[in-house]
Amino acid sequence: MEGKKFNERRQIITLIILIVGGIFIVRLFFLQVINQSYKLSSQNNVLRFVTQYPARGTIFDRNGELMVYNEAAYDLLVIPRQAKIGDTLAFCRLLKIDIESFRTRFEAARKYSRYRPSAFLEQISKEDYGYIIEKLYNYPGFFFQARTLRKYPRPIAAHVLGDVGEVNNNDMERDPIYKMGDYIGKSGLEKFYEKTMRGHKGMKIMMVDVHNREKGSYHDGIYDTLPVTGKNVYLGMDARLQEYGEKLMINKTGSVVAIDPETGEILALISSPNYDPNLLVGRARGKNFNELLTDPMKPLINRAIGGTYPPGSTFKMVNALVALQTGSIDENTRFSCQGKNSSPIKCTHSHVTPLSVQPAIENSCNPFFWNTFRSILTNPSLHGQKKALEYWHQKMLDFGLGHRFNTDIPFEVAGNIPSRDFYDKVYRGSWNAMTVRSLSIGQGEILLTPLQLANLAAIIGNEGYYYPPHLARRIGEDNDSLPAHFTKKMETGIDARYFRLVKSAMLDVFEGGGGTARRFKIKEFQAAGKTGTAENPHGKDHSLFMAFAPYDKPKIAIAVVVENSGFGSTWAAPIASLMMELYITGEIKRPEMEQFLLENFPDPVEQ
Repeated sequence: MEGKKFNERRQIITLIILIVGGIFIVRLFFLQVINQSYKLSSQNNVLRFVTQYPARGTIFDRNGELMVYNEAAYDLLVIPRQAKIGDTLAFCRLLKIDIESFRTRFEAARKYSRYRPSAFLEQISKEDYGYIIEKLYNYPGFFFQARTLRKYPRPIAAHVLGDVGEVNNNDMERDPIYKMGDYIGKSGLEKFYEKTMRGHKGMKIMMVDVHNREKGSYHDGIYDTLPVTGKNVYLGMDARLQEYGEKLMINKTGSVVAIDPETGEILALISSPNYDPNLLVGRARGKNFNELLTDPMKPLINRAIGGTYPPGSTFKMVNALVALQTGSIDENTRFSCQGKNSSPIKCTHSHVTPLSVQPAIENSCNPFFWNTFRSILTNPSLHGQKKALEYWHQKMLDFGLGHRFNTDIPFEVAGNIPSRDFYDKVYRGSWNAMTVRSLSIGQGEILLTPLQLANLAAIIGNEGYYYPPHLARRIGEDNDSLPAHFTKKMETGIDARYFRLVKSAMLDVFEGGGGTARRFKIKEFQAAGKTGTAENPHGKDHSLFMAFAPYDKPKIAIAVVVENSGFGSTWAAPIASLMMELYITGEIKRPEMEQFLLENFPDPVEQ
């Protein structure tokens, strides 16, 4: 009886052992034959996992001209534990580096990981790659990884296009998709459209022999993943107009901004001095960036969106429009002017007096606009000077002044439109029209960017509305739509009939007998504009000009600022005139004016 029970227990235990053993056999078969992941792990010493970097999206201008493209380049990677270098000096000669650089780079790779690959020498050209790859089998542990570098067919628009550089710790913390050795847009459009243009990385598994030579894809590439190319960006910029504007601004400090009033697309955005965007590409990027950073002319500053200036006389039309809308003046209102004997604000020259709003704009009469501004602040319908200034301040915001447009223009500056709260704080609540009279002629605390000034020209040309200035025209090949607020029509709340009056006065600036830009009248079409001379406490005044053309249906609105150069009609106006001519007619028909601008601008050191 007891023997029978013993046999039964033995059979049960044997069955349990067989079942457990069977489970282990099945599991081992699955892991070693069916599931390849453990096999891949065990073969890490003969397999190489190579990141497949996608081609970054390219950038085109409004006419389909290529502005930024990709060129093949290579990173030399190293796995320190596998690295074997017999003749270090020969290896350094092969890579065109010195011994000290070799030691520094190898030590950095060892600190990162002895077992994982990291970049040893980045951005090797395709020419050097062809020479190095023939001899790299002599140096186990080193291998190449394909990358791309940005290239610029025309050395223009550096501030707009931006640059690409290696990610830092902050970049990797903000977005875990980035790993050490990846590249990211650092400024300009490259930064704003980074997620659009970067694409998606892939992975390729390669078999490598003991001599560090690749023998082909593992399992015919069934475990590889393909990279996804980034989307292209199509700009509203006209590359030819941008290049010409940069040419006219050579040896000058300042900026030019041109906008399509019908869409808000930026046609040209120029900051001078500028630099060749190819300087911030490849292995020389760091050295060149430091040189640009320490350049006393500060070429890295984008003055078109970051420079702020008192708008001077170019601001007078805005005060006239607000005064007309509120009934503070009408088109027949006249104020007298005693020229340089006027008080409390002098006029720069003598002219017919008294005069109404249209000849006042043509002659840029300071006393007229002082009286106009005072009429706004003392208008009974606005309920006192402080309430009137609040209303004035809001209208300035409606004109796109004193705030950012928040489109695809990185690092845009808001400028400054002083508010009632500002003056209440500065003057402890005790101020009046006389206190803030400098606002009447675009001086004092008012600061605008050239971008805002160009947009102001677009508003007047459109007779009361604008579309937020933006750089991109479309994204990708499927005509992806831009964010809704890029194309939203922004109204100023000023009646179009008042804009027509101001437009007519700006036409006289080019067409009238006393117009300050009559010397730059264009035969093929009518243009309207306004000169400005902004006071500069640090030297000669700034030359300003804003304009739009053609008069009846504007296709371009433009603002030009030339720092420390005097009157607006001297330098800024002819630059704007030539650029409008080129954009609308496709050619320059006044080469003598171009030659004068290029050859006669005074040396900045002598100013």
